[in-house]
Amino acid sequence: MSYGYSQRVVEANKSASKTLLGVALGRMCIKMDVPVTEVAETLGVSRETVYNWFTGEYMPHQSFHVAIRDYMTYLSKRK
Repeated sequence: MSYGYSQRVVEANKSASKTLLGVALGRMCIKMDVPVTEVAETLGVSRETVYNWFTGEYMPHQSFHVAIRDYMTYLSKRK
C-alpha cells in the first residue's frame, strides 16, 4: 500500500541535512512507506509536526530524541 508522500515533502527531505534526526526519520519513513499518521500517533505529535521534522523546517525537541531513535530502531526491524 502506498501512502504517497507529496513530491514537495520528498524533495525537501532529500535536500535537507541528513544529519538532522527528523530528516533521518523522514528518509526512513518515506523509503519504507510508513504513514505520517502512524508516526504522529506513535510519537504523540501532530502530522504537521512530523512533516516539519521530515523536511528539516523544524528540529524535534530534545525530549523526543529517545522516542524517535527507539521508533527508528523498531522500523528498521520491521519488514
